[in-house]
Amino acid sequence: MASALKDQFVVGIVRGSHGITGEFKVESTSGEYEHFADMDEVTLTNGTVSRLAKVESVSEGSNILYMKLEGINSPEEAAKFNRWEIVVPREKAHKLQKDEWYIEDLKGCSIWYKETAGDTAPAFDENSIVGTVTNVLEGGSGYLVEILLSESCSFLSDDVKLTKKGSPKTVYVPFKDEFIGKVDVDNRQMQLMHLWILE
Repeated sequence: MASALKDQFVVGIVRGSHGITGEFKVESTSGEYEHFADMDEVTLTNGTVSRLAKVESVSEGSNILYMKLEGINSPEEAAKFNRWEIVVPREKAHKLQKDEWYIEDLKGCSIWYKETAGDTAPAFDENSIVGTVTNVLEGGSGYLVEILLSESCSFLSDDVKLTKKGSPKTVYVPFKDEFIGKVDVDNRQMQLMHLWILE
């Protein structure tokens, strides 16, 4: 799973400094590390501030990557970027495998739900939309889909879809097969398997 800024994808998260030369420890958001070797330039961002930097070196450790960027030459300088994201263009990001998606491609997808009728698989229609994906976040035991519930969804009660102040409610659903069914990023749709998970 990877995130993005426009068509720039978050491929790693800085997890502290390493050594005395200003190297970072980097956790890959996809769990893969080979594609880092092809990066000659990356953007560091904390969501508000961004900094473009040339890559001087990368080396792989045990489930971690060490990265040295130009202009960051001490552990103190590297420590300032702890928990910042490492962002690259789509073509430099990890190549997707089956049932993998970039977080940015999931944002804005309609979340829909329909009761199963016998052996017939439910199909999307405009009246089945319960909300919209606003983000995908890392949780304690995997990823969570952040969903802004739709005010116009007639089969959700107001106490489920609205806050006490009457504004649309945001809920978090585990990104697991038992809760999220078909994902269709081309048509901007994701299937919800159970309504009760929204309560």
